[in-house]
Amino acid sequence: MEQKLDLLLVNPGARTQVYGGLGASLAGIEPPLWAGVLAAYIREQGYSVKIIDAEAENLNPQQTAARVAEYNPLLAGIIVLGSNPSASSTPKMTAAGEVAASIKEKAPHIKVFFNGLHTSALPERTLKEEKADFVCQGEGFATVLPLLEALKAGKDVSGCTIPGLWYLRQGKVIASPPAPLVNPDELPFAAWDLLPMEKYRAHNWHCFAHLDRRQPYAAIYTSLGCPFNCSYCNVRALYNGKPGIRLRSPEKVVAEIDLLVKKYGVQNIKFLDELFALDEERVNRICDLIIAGGYDLNIWAYARVDTVTAPMLRKMKQAGINWLAYGFESASEIVRQGVRKKTKEDVTQKAIEMTKEAGISIIGNFIFGLPDDDLETMRATLDMAKAYNFEYINFYTAMAYPGSTLYEEAIQQDIKLPEVWHGYSQYAEETLPLPTKHLSAAEVLRFRDQAFDEYFRNPVYLQLITEKFGAHVAEHITEMLQRKIKRKYA
Repeated sequence: MEQKLDLLLVNPGARTQVYGGLGASLAGIEPPLWAGVLAAYIREQGYSVKIIDAEAENLNPQQTAARVAEYNPLLAGIIVLGSNPSASSTPKMTAAGEVAASIKEKAPHIKVFFNGLHTSALPERTLKEEKADFVCQGEGFATVLPLLEALKAGKDVSGCTIPGLWYLRQGKVIASPPAPLVNPDELPFAAWDLLPMEKYRAHNWHCFAHLDRRQPYAAIYTSLGCPFNCSYCNVRALYNGKPGIRLRSPEKVVAEIDLLVKKYGVQNIKFLDELFALDEERVNRICDLIIAGGYDLNIWAYARVDTVTAPMLRKMKQAGINWLAYGFESASEIVRQGVRKKTKEDVTQKAIEMTKEAGISIIGNFIFGLPDDDLETMRATLDMAKAYNFEYINFYTAMAYPGSTLYEEAIQQDIKLPEVWHGYSQYAEETLPLPTKHLSAAEVLRFRDQAFDEYFRNPVYLQLITEKFGAHVAEHITEMLQRKIKRKYA
């Protein structure tokens, strides 16, 4: 007789809700790294584990729950966290809640927990609103293992001290103290063998140099956390509410890259660290190991303009880091300072020049609708982006993501927030950004969509793309603009 499955982890599918019509071919399909690492960690302790990636397999909540019921695990975990924490947490909660409700309809005996960034920010609300037996606040490693041990031994969880665990007992919320943060070097590689590796694909811009080779694709981390504390960011909610960074050894990072290249044929990789380009000596060590391995990689990573140097950028390019994402946010210093982003214009300009000189493409990230924004400052931000003529941009609208300071302020000021969780997505029909001190949410959203169109239709931009990547990529971008985002609130 086959042994009962101990743990089944689920990455809920929300591609259509989160990306609308863009999800079919333009958006990347990223592996649920945190589910993969948690699965590997639990499996290393001797338990049987499987993963359902409903996002990659495009399963709806009912199909996902049917698969869960089929596996009939002792414990099922819905992981509301992917390779882009903000975009793959709160916006996925609609689908996550539907999966949990469907599991409880089909197989009410299966114990269900939630884990991830959103649920760590709002554990009590999640417990009360969703069909979950438990919420694991924080990273999950030090919580899921003792929870599974207790259930497997037939113990009453209320009699156990399990850090980071939230549950209801006779209608009352029971909250345990936070779980300790993990040492990244003590974690195993993600359980790539439990994931449908053939289904993951890089974002379209990541592969402008070879649009026909967006697969295979993987995302890995070299560090956990971020030492900064920008008010629009919610990632610290996963790390006990505090800024800080924990580093993974360069040797372990590159050993995992070696596995991905040799076993799965991966060329396109994302370093999902909140900030990869931080410590120059460490970045150089990782790059040197990649170069020594002789891999032909196409990597993208996050950087800050005040942490990069010219030698570091040259070394990154040598290692195959072809794209860097910078969070410029706004052209206005007043707007930036209002959200604790204290970068200076001269530093920004120098970093852009050095990055271009190193031959690295830039994806510029900007946010419209930060608290001090008005039409003039947003126009200045668009003009800045067009003047620098980056190879790609993301124009976001300011969102009060649970776990961020903006969320706390929005609650205090009774600001209207999205009615559904996927309304926190940037590309959904229900997207509802924050209003500013001067503009309504609708004005911000309209400006963002018009700015996106204006940037990518700019003849100077299309000329850059044609010269750097070829006419077929410029045609791809023009075709991308035909896919209009439906908006309920614009």
